[in-house]
Amino acid sequence: MNRLLPVLEKIQTVVWGPPTLLLLLATGLYFTIRLKGLQITKLGLAIKYIFQKEEGEGDVSAFASLCTALAATIGTGSIVGVATALRAGGPGALFWMWVSAFLGMATKYAEGLLAVKYRSVDENGQICGGPMYYIQNGMGEKWKWLAKLFAFFGIMTAMLGCGTFPQVNAITESTSEAFGLPVWLIGVVVAVAVGCVVLGGIKSISSAAELIVPFMAMFYVLGSLLILILHAQQIPEALKLIVTSAFTPHAAVGGAAGTVFISVMTAMRTGVARGVYTNEAGLGSSPIVVAAAKTKSCVRQGLVSMTSVFLTTIVICTMTGIVVITSGYLDVPGLDGGKLSNAAYNSGLPGNLGMYMVSIGLIFFAFTTIISWCYYGERCLVYLCKSVKWIFVYKVLYIACVAAAPYLELQPIWLLADITNACMAFPNLIGLLGLSSVVIKETRDYFAELKPQR
Repeated sequence: MNRLLPVLEKIQTVVWGPPTLLLLLATGLYFTIRLKGLQITKLGLAIKYIFQKEEGEGDVSAFASLCTALAATIGTGSIVGVATALRAGGPGALFWMWVSAFLGMATKYAEGLLAVKYRSVDENGQICGGPMYYIQNGMGEKWKWLAKLFAFFGIMTAMLGCGTFPQVNAITESTSEAFGLPVWLIGVVVAVAVGCVVLGGIKSISSAAELIVPFMAMFYVLGSLLILILHAQQIPEALKLIVTSAFTPHAAVGGAAGTVFISVMTAMRTGVARGVYTNEAGLGSSPIVVAAAKTKSCVRQGLVSMTSVFLTTIVICTMTGIVVITSGYLDVPGLDGGKLSNAAYNSGLPGNLGMYMVSIGLIFFAFTTIISWCYYGERCLVYLCKSVKWIFVYKVLYIACVAAAPYLELQPIWLLADITNACMAFPNLIGLLGLSSVVIKETRDYFAELKPQR
């Protein structure tokens, strides 16, 4: 593992270098300008649509689709990922998470719109959608290779990246520390629970997400708000530190900062990478489940999809980040990932309430992320194989990865997740830019028809 770690670090530095950062941010900026700041002007309408029931073709309700997408995003990235980003890139990493989230809302809207517009149906009568379908069906057969590339890396990310290893490792680490349970027992319980849900298909997965996500998100937000209220006097200084650290060198724990370019680039690279990991805007994963929503309008579902970025990064990740920064534990050596989050939240609430809150939040958030990513990988496999006959084998292998995850080290796990994320993002972003005229036209036509009704 000691030999593998430097290799993964070099690959991560390359795939999350300036070209990837520029492509992600430029894509979001392009859609923000062309859609006239839709993520601001239409956010209220998007939130309103979340709670309005709509009938149409699809496998699950629009709300269930959003909950499943949120289940995949409000995971360890919102708790452990933020703490890891702050440790690696300093407080400035949170600023770049905000930037990527703001621009990412426009990107996420475009992904959702195209997912519904170009969705298909498999031989079992289930909806198939996502980047592989809007690349092939929207851009034409000559781009099929790009769609296959996305689907391949989608399976890799599900099994080796976002879907399994980081989530289970976070559950194991946090639960073991908070409740003193043995690692092997935690791994068995998680694997069995995942198997019970994912073997039931998308309706089982969305039902679990619809039940767990709203409750756990509210639980975590209220707990975080309580800590922030108790430490309100420290928030202005924390916000100032976040902004200044985004553009100036920041000394790492136990060492001195490098040059201005290196430190700023580290904060930017870490913040954008963790931002994408958290909200998946530009990654191309959430369109896979967005396509399954029962809706008559691709624009309407795109707006609903956009809200997931706001809720995960702008709301939940910001709360986590400020709690960690104001706790004073960010500069304490030996604390990273779930341990840093646990320590920060535990210091903010009496007794061990903070530690238990983070641990319970991680268990449920990470669990819903695991089951959602199983569906993402499954749809990518169906696209590549043009058949549903390998789904069961895939699910068995997926559950095996979940069972093996507790015994892996944290640092290479996060590096691998970052690498596979970037490999998914490239084909998806090319597809989004190639179909940008479709996104603009559909949006313009929808709001032109909507205006007389107001």
